[in-house]
Amino acid sequence: MRIAMLAPIAWRTPPRHYGPWELVTSLRTEELVARGVDVTLFATLDSVTAGRLAGVVPAPYCDDPTVDAKVWEHRHLAHLFERAHEFDIIHNQADFPAHAFSRLVDTPMVTTIHGFSSDRILPMYEPYDERIHYVAISDADRHPRLRYAATIHHGIDLEAFPFEPDGGEDLLFFGRIHPDKGAREALDVARGSGRRINLHGIVQDEAYFASEVEPRLDGEIARFWGPAGGQDRLNALGRARALLHLVNFDEPFGLSVVEAMACGTPVIATRRGSMPEIIEDGVNGFIVDTPEEAVEAVAKVGALDRAQVRRSVERRFSVRRMAEDYIALYEAVLAGDAGPGLSRTRLPKPPRLAEPSTSARR
Repeated sequence: MRIAMLAPIAWRTPPRHYGPWELVTSLRTEELVARGVDVTLFATLDSVTAGRLAGVVPAPYCDDPTVDAKVWEHRHLAHLFERAHEFDIIHNQADFPAHAFSRLVDTPMVTTIHGFSSDRILPMYEPYDERIHYVAISDADRHPRLRYAATIHHGIDLEAFPFEPDGGEDLLFFGRIHPDKGAREALDVARGSGRRINLHGIVQDEAYFASEVEPRLDGEIARFWGPAGGQDRLNALGRARALLHLVNFDEPFGLSVVEAMACGTPVIATRRGSMPEIIEDGVNGFIVDTPEEAVEAVAKVGALDRAQVRRSVERRFSVRRMAEDYIALYEAVLAGDAGPGLSRTRLPKPPRLAEPSTSARR
């Protein structure tokens, strides 16, 4: 089975720091390669993979301002689709622009929808759902007007997140500093519970940070550390009493939620989006509807068994399980048994193209 894995180009695959789509794309690619699947990763030239790397984009556009996102995204897509005949399946991780090319090739296509942001993007999804096999990352994120081949939750590399049996006494916020992610709510709940809180993440909304977050920071009870990577990230996730994930939007998945639980840290989350699918209330965290309930949950969270929190992730959110689910979907697509989307389109064979230059190979 030959898979063309199309990564986004905002960040490197895997990302050096932030880049959730690129991170999941990397995890999926590396596990498939480890299982003997022939995967070619189409990503930025600085990307790293055990599979074949096919790149033309010189650098991620979020790292290098000289890289024009629109120009290089189209060049990136053209590079893959000019080679579509070399693969059994194209697996698109890079949102809807790839759909514009889908009817120009006869290679079956799978698109993992990393979050259905708005009905405004429907014109690039709805007309193609007989051609492309859509995968939702949670049942909560399925759009009622689309047909899906599967829901496949993300998985993480459990070995990368060591279990911390003792945790810590401080609360944690880990995510983008943006109104959607609830940093202000986390700070207020921490104050209401009488606990210290550490905040880690990139500042995505400067005005929100200045008006709602910074005035609540005192450097002692409430501290902001910026983005955390490497060992600092593991320390933050594992050495906390609980992760406060009081989101203000219907989050499609939430990798930091699963990563924290993998370390044994329970999660207190708002009843929005995929949170009730991920969190088993009273087992690996609590689902809340109000700030008052969140404060009560902070008082109760110490009674949860951190080993059981870890086991809940091992059971449901491993990268191994994710890869197995995708392999099963690929096989169903090729057999014509995958439901929505066409397993093989009846288009004429594209002309044989010249071999790509060696610079496109790792």
